[in-house]
Amino acid sequence: MVNVPMGVWIDEDGRIVRPAEVAYSDKLSLFGVSVEGDKYVDGLRDWVAKGKDSVFAMTPAQIIAKASKPDANAGLADAHFKLAVYLHEHGKTELAQKHWEKAQHLAPDDWNFHRQDWSFRKGEAMKRWMQKFRALDGKPYYEPLDLPEVK
Repeated sequence: MVNVPMGVWIDEDGRIVRPAEVAYSDKLSLFGVSVEGDKYVDGLRDWVAKGKDSVFAMTPAQIIAKASKPDANAGLADAHFKLAVYLHEHGKTELAQKHWEKAQHLAPDDWNFHRQDWSFRKGEAMKRWMQKFRALDGKPYYEPLDLPEVK
């Protein structure tokens, strides 16, 4: 998940039928992406009414194909991130900072690694978020919604 609001559709059996995606309830333009929230809500209503027969419900194969695959650094970045959180909770702020920076270096596209670090820097979170956002240089912040057309 990149940011809120994001939605994940989970059926009554606990199976994901749509993976994480931007989930607005109205049409708007946000961070360079035109979000068609009205279509998202229409799709959600269709799925609630029709369940697995909805054209918006994805098969497990479609969900796996859509999922991003972690690279070789993902596990190591996660370990550095968790160690940083632990160190911060135990008052080792400088050492925690080194591990947050390492996690961010290993997984630069993981906004959560950055956000956690920024949350401990008084008055800097929004400034740093804007710097990272501007550095996207055309890459979308939110992936565009990929909803089937309904006739």
